[in-house]
Amino acid sequence: MSDATNDESPAGQAAPASPPAAAPDAPGSNPPAEVDLGRRRFFRQFAAEVIHSAAQAAGAAGALQRAASDAAGALLNPESAFGLNEPMPPVNPMIAATPAPAGGTGLPGPSAPQANPALGESRGFRTAFRMDEDRIVFIDQRKLPGALVEYPCADGGEVAIAIKEMVVRGAPALGQAAAYGLALTAGHSRSRPPSERRALLRGAATALRQSRPTAVNIAWAVDRMLARFERLGDLAEDGEVVANVLRGEADAICAEATRDHGLLAGHGLAVLPAAPDRELRLLTHCNTGPLACGQFGTALGVVQAAWSANRRLEIFVDETRPYLQGARLTAWELVQAGVPYTLIADSAAGSLLASGRIDAVLVGADRIAANGDTANKIGTYPLAVLAARHLVPFYVCAPLSSVDLATLEGSTIPIELRSEDEIFQISQIRIAPRFGKAWNPAFDVTPAELITAIVTEEGVLRAPFGSTLAAAVAAKAEHEAAAHLAQFADRGRQPAAGEAGPVPAAEVVG
Repeated sequence: MSDATNDESPAGQAAPASPPAAAPDAPGSNPPAEVDLGRRRFFRQFAAEVIHSAAQAAGAAGALQRAASDAAGALLNPESAFGLNEPMPPVNPMIAATPAPAGGTGLPGPSAPQANPALGESRGFRTAFRMDEDRIVFIDQRKLPGALVEYPCADGGEVAIAIKEMVVRGAPALGQAAAYGLALTAGHSRSRPPSERRALLRGAATALRQSRPTAVNIAWAVDRMLARFERLGDLAEDGEVVANVLRGEADAICAEATRDHGLLAGHGLAVLPAAPDRELRLLTHCNTGPLACGQFGTALGVVQAAWSANRRLEIFVDETRPYLQGARLTAWELVQAGVPYTLIADSAAGSLLASGRIDAVLVGADRIAANGDTANKIGTYPLAVLAARHLVPFYVCAPLSSVDLATLEGSTIPIELRSEDEIFQISQIRIAPRFGKAWNPAFDVTPAELITAIVTEEGVLRAPFGSTLAAAVAAKAEHEAAAHLAQFADRGRQPAAGEAGPVPAAEVVG
């Protein structure tokens, strides 16, 4: 991206053709079921394990936090953790047997991207990134679906560039990436003087916050990491302590996100409409699978849960212009998993909804305001208007880390404006003469009244969102605090100063 500015854009001004009606959302007739690994390989064994153990993980949060580092090691390296390198026949004949081509261009900077042909040898679920000693290694999402290429970053500054240039994207994944970026900065500055280390951390935090301003998960993760650093007090003088504590906090953020997204998927499955005699037809926008969410998925995680519960599905995928996240990434993930899908042009969504062929719309969120107004990938707002016009349930699927109670309503959400080149060209191929201007907002805001429900790890939230969102955030903070205290109660002591603990609610939502 050559230019990025903030624009205080209001929510969409146009009203729906008719007043929004309450969309029907009868619970699906198929409850969550035990995953049949022999029959379904959706996103492969790691995703199935998350679904199978989501409820148990919620009840054992203390154990998860005690083992945060070990858990995150498995989460970030699922191929080795779950034995996924064993040869498996592809579940879809569209999946090629040849490895991804080597090479590929990357970002300027000290860490050049590297192709890994071995990535093409095993198929299915892909995490957005993995940790490799003192680096974070992203899947370069700009190269998909043509090539599977890795892109390493050594510190928070390089991670900020990767975020800005769309190497990695998707609000939940960006929050996790930002946390690891700060942890890497702390690791590389462990031998520097305390004042210099603090300056480096603050500088990296600023760069990360500015990299994609609409995605609140970045600021949420950065604030949590810095709050953890400040709670060290005098221990912050010891670079080794700082490095270890911030790495542990980043591991915890990743592990908690994976647990929460699994819970979210289960709640979303419960509200999917029934379709007993045919495929359940769902429409998605942008990309909300593991590539966007770190290790699991939000809206596409609900699809994952439905597929694992043996629901018959047909997924309609908006191509999602101008960056084509739906066509390039969501379709790629579904092909890897063998899930049937139909790709449509964004402008075809209205006719598709009018035809009665869609049972529900599932989207993600980059920021949810206190009143329920939701910023998501550009094109989400008109999709919500169309869904309301045709009485189709419209579900926003997002973790509570995407909720920003400090932003009262959608008109005050900063909307990122991206480079005009993304409109004038596709994959560096010019599609329009470069004599005029282009307007390229990355996101739009869907008013709360167009949203049927917001699906979170704390349950399915409905209007009035002002109260239900605040209650869910408070409940989440209480659960995390109880789990933290239980962790130390199991050890027969109280937490000492500087030890990891839950982030105060004010820091979570500020």
